Amino acid sequence: MDREIPKKEKQKKMLIRIGKIVGAFALLAAIVAAGINYARSTVNAKSLTFSTIDHGTIETSVTASGEVHPAFEEIINSPISSRIVEVYCHSGDSVDVGTPLLRLDLTSTENEYKKLLDEKEIRRHQLEQLKLNNKTALSSLEMNIKINAMELNRLEAELNNERYLDSIGSGTADKVRQAEMAVQTARLRLEQQREQLKNDREIKASNVRVQELEFAIFTKKLEEMKRTFDDARILSPRKAVLTYINEQIGAQVGSGSQIAIISDLGHYIIKAQISDAMSEYVSPGKKCLVKIGTEKLEGRIGNVAPKSLNGSIQFEVRLINDNHKRLRPGVRTDVYIMNSIHDDVLRIRNASYYVGAGTYNLFVRNEQNELIRRKVKLGDSNFDHVEVVEGLQEGDQVVISDVSTFAHKEKIKLK
Repeated sequence: MDREIPKKEKQKKMLIRIGKIVGAFALLAAIVAAGINYARSTVNAKSLTFSTIDHGTIETSVTASGEVHPAFEEIINSPISSRIVEVYCHSGDSVDVGTPLLRLDLTSTENEYKKLLDEKEIRRHQLEQLKLNNKTALSSLEMNIKINAMELNRLEAELNNERYLDSIGSGTADKVRQAEMAVQTARLRLEQQREQLKNDREIKASNVRVQELEFAIFTKKLEEMKRTFDDARILSPRKAVLTYINEQIGAQVGSGSQIAIISDLGHYIIKAQISDAMSEYVSPGKKCLVKIGTEKLEGRIGNVAPKSLNGSIQFEVRLINDNHKRLRPGVRTDVYIMNSIHDDVLRIRNASYYVGAGTYNLFVRNEQNELIRRKVKLGDSNFDHVEVVEGLQEGDQVVISDVSTFAHKEKIKLK
């Protein structure tokens, strides 16, 4: 007959079983923790990027942001208020000098131009008529003067005859005085007519000059109207690429409103900006490096804006190779403005770890194939290198890739 196991013995066996299970879990946790700690204390060398400290020259720079723009861009505005009737080209088309882009409604402009042409003819005839009338009036006055001069000569001859007759006793003193009076009157009349002719010539010449000036002003106005009329036939002013055009047929456009943009997409410039705190480094002619992806393009600063805008200085960079294949409108770039030269200094390759001169914690590879965290002081930089001020020696291999996963460690084992 089976005997019942005592209650205390059952509890003892249960506790032993639970103890074994807990112990097994504790051992497993310890193994896992040790594995994690080992994994965190080691890193694959192939996943890291190293830079070897060397001696060399650093041409320091300051960094600005930039954007690629066409070297040439021209905005075409509507010369008149009208509406779009036809569109001949589209954005992205290559155009040559004189290529029609679009046509505006020129009905009212053409009618006004024809009206001005008719008015010009009227004014021209009026000017010719004025000159002819002036010529006729002056000729008539000149003829009267000739007649009066001949009359004066006749009266002078009669005066001489009366004086002769009076001297031989055949004439009278009264007849001599009458003859003298007639001569004097004729002379005054002739002098008056000559003065009138002089004044009339000046007045009529002045009137003609005024009419000629008014006609010239009107002609210039007409020529300006003709140019406006010709410009209303929208043509490309040069060989380029059409980057924008108003293609909405029937759309109303005001005088001076933008209707098209042409750009030279064979050559580019960089429009850049930098904090006005760095304005001392920005001046025309300074050497620059422009980074587009992995490409580095050389250039020099061109135009610099005379004043700060929203805390930034705007400037242009003229590239030596301004038709590089990586250049596209709107592409963002980093611009490095060359500042000063440091010869024979310790240097390390520039990378994302560097955010400016100061103290850094960098990992250095030792002879035991370990990474040791070391405090390092860095100075100026350029596109390629950073100056090492203290904390590193020539030949040291330093990690320059992301170390955020083990940045708190003092020592890391490489594998």
